[in-house]
Amino acid sequence: MTQNYSGKKAAEIVGISYRQLDYWARTDLIRPSVADAAGSGSRRQYSYRDLLELKVVKSMLDAGIKLESVRTAFEYLRVELGENVSSARLVIGGGKAILVRDDAELLDVINTGQFVMTSLLSLDGVQAEIDAAVRELSPSAKPAASTPAAPQAATGS
Repeated sequence: MTQNYSGKKAAEIVGISYRQLDYWARTDLIRPSVADAAGSGSRRQYSYRDLLELKVVKSMLDAGIKLESVRTAFEYLRVELGENVSSARLVIGGGKAILVRDDAELLDVINTGQFVMTSLLSLDGVQAEIDAAVRELSPSAKPAASTPAAPQAATGS
């Protein structure tokens, strides 16, 4: 069973005001995919995927990205990813939103797909290399990664 969410409930779940939600729908940033408002007294109905997209918008705004840049980013993501914008892997911060395509391709979604030159280090690849080297040098030893590390307690000074 697929659950739908009223505008009021969607705003509450995402952590925005109903007024923000209404504005984003009226200005075509995120429109409800289940049922849109069709005049006075009608109610918008949002899907779970809509909630994910709304949360991405909120996260981008919370990170200091201007609403107009968020619009540009979502237009780009819709072209690149189709309707499945919520599947995007984004790195958000410093007024930027970077789409992570794979370990070799990072695209600035605010500057409409400009390739980002950076050195991306995939830590799972590093771990695999270290594990392989440990096994090669000492076949009977287990790599440290195979035994779970005890969580470190945070200390405040």
